[in-house]
Order: sequence, then structure tokens, then C-alpha cells
Amino acid sequence: MHTFFPMLQSSAYKVTSPATIEYNCIAWAAGDTETWWWPDPFDQYFWPLGILREETIDAFVKAFEFLGYTICRDANYETGYEKVAIYAKPDGRPTHAARQIDSEKWTSKIGRLEDIEHGINSLSGAIYGVPIVYMKRPKG
Repeated sequence: MHTFFPMLQSSAYKVTSPATIEYNCIAWAAGDTETWWWPDPFDQYFWPLGILREETIDAFVKAFEFLGYTICRDANYETGYEKVAIYAKPDGRPTHAARQIDSEKWTSKIGRLEDIEHGINSLSGAIYGVPIVYMKRPKG
């Protein structure tokens, strides 16, 4: 994993589940461990009904709005809220999503690999790009 995400080497990350192909990072951030979420044009994977099946920030934001999230300013922990971060490459193409655990840690599903706990910027780099949009919703 360090080969793909070199910033993990200098962070306190932890593997929290075995690898699985049942779900991906978008599903994991959305709280779904049974379905692969992606806006593919061929309807192979789940994507919320009525949201364009395109790899754009707008489509990913709308997918999380479907779950009750709204755009917020930053990754700072806010008591009473859960947050997600949408990562994108420099060209604006979304690549990944992570869910906040607490003021220090986020959780991600790494493709077909494991779920991990990590710092918000530990996955930044050539593979996922950087966190570009933060969203929140009330807990519960």
C-alpha cells in the first residue's frame, strides 16, 4: 500500500478490515458495505437514482446530498456531525471518498483492498489526488 500512497509511511494509519470486493470507497463513505457505488455509464454499479452517471465533482456531491450531506468549509471535526471528503485529481475527476471518525482520523476503503484509518491527507498523491470537497450531515 505504501507504494501507491507514500504519505501513509509517515502517518499512523491502521488496517481495520480484510480486503473485499463487495463495496468500494464511495459506498464505505456512504455507510454501505454491500454495494459497489460508481457512476459508470453502463449501470454496472449502484448510483442514486436521478443523479447523472458521470465522473464529476457535481455528480459525487449530489450522491452525498441524496444521503443528507451538505457542502461544508473544511475537514475540521464538528461535534454532532459526520463528514465525508471527496478526493479528486488535478483535472477535477473524482477518485475517492473518506468518512471522518474523529478530530484526527478518517476511514477509507482502498479500492478492492482493506478499510483503513488514516489522516485526511495521508492518501493524497498521484493515485487519488487531494481532498477537494468536504460535506457534513447531523449524526444519528
